[in-house]
Parts: sequence; structure tokens; C-alpha cells
Amino acid sequence: MVFFRKNETTAPSKGSAVGDEAGDALQEAIERAQLPGAVAALARRELERFRQTDPSIPEHSLGQAYLEFILSLPWRHYTDDNLDLARAEKILTAEHYGLNHVKERILEFLAVQTLRSHQTFHLLVVDDEKIARTNLEYVLTKEGYRVQTAANGLEAVKWLAREPFDLVLTDLKMEKMDGRQLLDAAKRMAPDTEVVMITGFATVDSAVEALQQGAAHYLPKPVDIEELRRVVRQILERKKHLQMTRSPVLCFTGPPGTGKTSIGRSIAEALERRFIRVSLAGLRDEAELRGHRRTYVGAMPGRILNEIRRAGVNNPVFMLDEIDKIGQEFRGDAAGVLLEILDPEQNARFMDHYLDHPFDLSGVIFLTTANGVETIPGPLRDRLEVIQFPGYTEGEKLRIALSYLIPRQLKAHSLARHGVAIGEEAVRRIIRDYTREAGLRNLDREIATVCRKLARLCLQDPKTAGGVRVDERVVERLLGLRKFSHESAESENRVGVTTGLVWTEFGGEIIFVEAGIMRGGQQLILTGSLGQVLQESAQTALSFIRSHAEDFDIDPDFFSGRDIHIHIPSGGIPKDGPSAGLTIALALISMLSGRPARREVAMTGELSLSGRILPVHGIREKILAAQRAGIRTVILPGRNAVDVGSMAPEITEGLEVVLAEEVRALVERVLLPPQKR
Repeated sequence: MVFFRKNETTAPSKGSAVGDEAGDALQEAIERAQLPGAVAALARRELERFRQTDPSIPEHSLGQAYLEFILSLPWRHYTDDNLDLARAEKILTAEHYGLNHVKERILEFLAVQTLRSHQTFHLLVVDDEKIARTNLEYVLTKEGYRVQTAANGLEAVKWLAREPFDLVLTDLKMEKMDGRQLLDAAKRMAPDTEVVMITGFATVDSAVEALQQGAAHYLPKPVDIEELRRVVRQILERKKHLQMTRSPVLCFTGPPGTGKTSIGRSIAEALERRFIRVSLAGLRDEAELRGHRRTYVGAMPGRILNEIRRAGVNNPVFMLDEIDKIGQEFRGDAAGVLLEILDPEQNARFMDHYLDHPFDLSGVIFLTTANGVETIPGPLRDRLEVIQFPGYTEGEKLRIALSYLIPRQLKAHSLARHGVAIGEEAVRRIIRDYTREAGLRNLDREIATVCRKLARLCLQDPKTAGGVRVDERVVERLLGLRKFSHESAESENRVGVTTGLVWTEFGGEIIFVEAGIMRGGQQLILTGSLGQVLQESAQTALSFIRSHAEDFDIDPDFFSGRDIHIHIPSGGIPKDGPSAGLTIALALISMLSGRPARREVAMTGELSLSGRILPVHGIREKILAAQRAGIRTVILPGRNAVDVGSMAPEITEGLEVVLAEEVRALVERVLLPPQKR
């Protein structure tokens, strides 16, 4: 064993030499990166700590990784928006059929951005020397700015109270009110107005003091004209960029397969921005978004900054998918982090735990998607502008399939050059017999299945497969027996069984309510995995019928010594909501009066204790579900007339829509005469 005395020195180790080389490389990278002032200071402090750390310990590599992460973030890199409205409209129309309200909202946003980009900046020059004011006004007016002048601080305050200014250039030493006092007043009256100090008594201390007070820059007299132009241009370009990046947080909500994610990609393409998509389904740990503190072993940055680092720009279009499916548990509230990310008042200083320094997310256009907004926490939902993506009608599906889905699938399966054509009647057959959905995903899958089978036929028998036209018979031969039938229209009418319409996060659906009566102890039995609200709707319907039994020719003592059982099939699927109240009431009336209910008549509506039919939501989706199921008549609450009136005629095509206010008016329309025994 060899011991060294305290004053003895040893040759530098190979590891320390490597550490010095790494430190030098990082220092060069920091100088080249042109980081913002506070970030550059942070990087230099971390570099100094890195140089003093022994390369043999883990903290050395962790420090290097942290510095490399800082340098890899796009602090100043962003893409310029393409604000050509005609081009954006062409892209949205070429890639998406319908969704006019969504396209309109996007074009409105682009129109606002275009107006902002064309605005002329308004400057205020303040100086007690007339020659100085005149010279600055002349130079800045030639640069294309609107310029107003003031002889002192008090006059400048009056101008600030009268109209908005983007930038104030003020002398420091003035009578009545000097530059610092004007700076304080400007920050109080117009916080968004930038201020540049100009003085002939410039010192380091006065410059630092002015900057700490809130000034954007500090220029000495006599003013260098080129330096003045450069400073004003930089400040106003930065201000313009911040104004351009402020955008609403849109939440696209609707059933799966209605184009929510693809419209986000089109927005990014129209603006010529990078597109990022992150799924939040099942997200429970807030550290996935905000990152881990560097004190933890294996600490990493959050997904937000990681994705922005990969994109290489600080203003991408960032889609947070399935925001309604985030969870909450002991690892933290992920929805709370989203409040900071999506709030324009907070995300300019987003704190990632790993970075531990504010990062500006205000330039990001955040888009979110959800199947329904009911499960999104209230404070988070309040920050979102919800845009509904409704389900598609059969006609819309047909046009989308012929114009978009089929050409894409034929190209993907190398059938475009083989003369294969899928006819309109074949598409209708696929829509009606092989899919039942609000969106287009299963339709696209079934078309892909047809194309795969045709591709195999082309290889097995090129002569017969080439140039084939797919019709209804070919569809059945390729896809087999139909998967779905129009159950309502094809089933027989039954006593105590009515057809209802409900809304789910996957679109509209039909349900069947079955009612039965038996001997018992006056119990109301409810089965079918019914939620609390739906159980209360059933109790309300029973109470209404008991109190108005004579109006429906029902024995008032029908409940005495008997049990009533109400069942909604598909018991494995939870059901809740008030809209089945009307359907339950008519099922009970049908069962107690012995009158069969028409299966081709479907209804929805909340029932009050007095028999009034109250309005419900999801009318469009419910009507589309009725169309898919072969329903002929739809009964809706009278107060939903506005929803029906705003729909396109093709949505209600082939349906008789009945608007009703009370149950009594519907008995003859829904129920048939009693069956003969």
C-alpha cells in the first residue's frame, strides 16, 4: 500500500482529462447555442459544477446529461406560420368531408392571425429635446412604424391613457417626470407595452437598474441609428411572435372514428408547423408530464418537453389525445398538471421538475380530443373550447368511402392499377350489414378486408380478378354473412317491450326496455346494470303511472300484491342517465294495459313526475342510431325542436320525427290495440 503526503501531487488521470475535454465541448456548445440570458447563466453554473465533479462518480454523467438536455431544447427555434387562408381551406377540404363547423373555426383562427401579422406597430418617443424627438421620429417612421412624440413624462402618460402603444422609447433625465417614473406608470397602465431607456448618462449600474425595473433595453446617447433599428426590430418581432402564438385550446369531442386526430394533422399541415401527438389514456402519474426531480435515481424529463425537444421547435401543434381518460391516484393528479400546461396565463412559465427552470409553452397550439367531456374535471374543462364532432349519416359515409377510403385502400393494397372498382351499392351493403358505428373505423377495416381478398384473387387468377367490379354479391362472397341486422324493424311487436334511444361516448345506440309483472310484495326490481339516475327514472315512471292509472285504463290497484320487474338487456354494460324515463313509462303502460308496443317506434326523453317530457342531449347521434337500426318513427321532447331544426335534411331522411310534451299524447302512437286472447 502506497501513501502520499499532503503536499505531493500526482499526474492527472485519464478520466479527468476526458472530463476536461467534455467540459470544453459543453462550453463551446453553450456559447454557440445563443441561449436566453437566464438559461445561459443556469448552463454556466451547471458547467462549473460539472467541471468540479470527479468523472468517476455518477453525478458527473448526470450533470453532463442535464447540460446536454438544456442545449437540446429549442429555446429560440420556431417555425413561421403559413397564413394563406385559401391554401388552408383547400387542405382541410381535400382531406376531410363535412365537418364544416370545425373547418370554419380553424379558418377564423387563421384570419385573426393574418390580421395580427399585418398590423402596423405604434411607437411613442419621449424626450425633452425637440431635435432628439424629431430625429427619432424621422428614422422610425421610415422603418414603417406609426410614431407619436411627447415632450415629457406627463405628456407621455396622457398618450398612454388615450391609446395603446407597442413600444415606448424614453429619455431617462427629464423634468416633471423622469424615465424611471414613466416606466413605472407604463407598466401599471399598459403591462404589454415594452419600454426602451435612452440617456446620455449611461452607466452599468443605471442600465442594470432600468432592466431590473422592467425595461426591455437600454441605449446610450448619442444614439447609434443602426443599433436603434436593430433593437426596435428585435423587440417588436418578439412581441409579434408572442401575439401570434396566443391561441385557444380546442377540445375535439365525439365518437371514435369521426376524424378528431386527422383534423389536428391537417391544422399542422395548413400552418406548416410540426405535429406532435401524445395519448393520455390511462395516464395516472403526473411525473410523466412534468418529469422527475434530479435528486431521484433515473430522473427523466416529462413527455411534454421531451416531445418538444424531438420536434426541434417551440411552437408545434401539440395534440393531447384521450384527455377524458386520465386518472388520479397517490402518484399525483395529472389533470392538475394539465391546468398549467393548457392555461395561456400559466404555460409561458411551465416548470418541468427535471429542467427546474421555466420553459415558454405559449407558442404551442394545444389541441385535445375526448369521446365525451363529462369525465373531464371542471377547472380543466373550463379552459377548453369544446367543438363537437358528430357521427356520420349513411350518405356521408358513402361519399367519404367513395372519395377517400376506397382510393386510399386500393393504393395501399396495390390494386389501383388492376382495374378494381368498388361500386356504390357494394359500399351501402358494407355500411348497412357489416358495420354499425358513428364513425368510420370499422368501415375502413371492412373495405381493407375486401381489398386484401381481392389482392389474393389477383395472384391466384389474374385473368378473372383483373378489372373486377365489386357489387353486393361480391361483398357477401368476400365478407361472409352479414354481421348486423335491423333488429327493431325486423322483430315482432311485444307487450311490455319498447325501443329507446340513448347516447354513449361511442355515439347513439338503441336499447330495449322490458317490463314484467308477477305476484309479490310491491317491489320494483331493476336489472341490467343500471346507474343511480336511471333507477330514479324508473321509480319516477312507476309513480307517474300509479297516480294516473285511470287515464290509461289501468286498474289503480295494479301494484297491490305484485312485483314489477324492469330489465334493460346487455346487463354487462353499465347504463345511466335520465333519457330512458319516457321509454320505461311506455313499457310499463304497454305491460299493464296488454297493448303491444311498436318496435319500429323509438323514443328518448326525461320524464317528470307529472308526465311532462323534458329535453335531453345527443339528439343528432340518437337519430343516426335510429337510422342504422331501421327505425321508422322517432319521438323526441318538444323542447328539442331547436336541435332537430338545425340538422341537415339528410339526417332525418326516411324518419318521421314526432315532438311531444306529455306522455298521454303518445300512447296511441306507440301502442297497438290489445291482443285478442
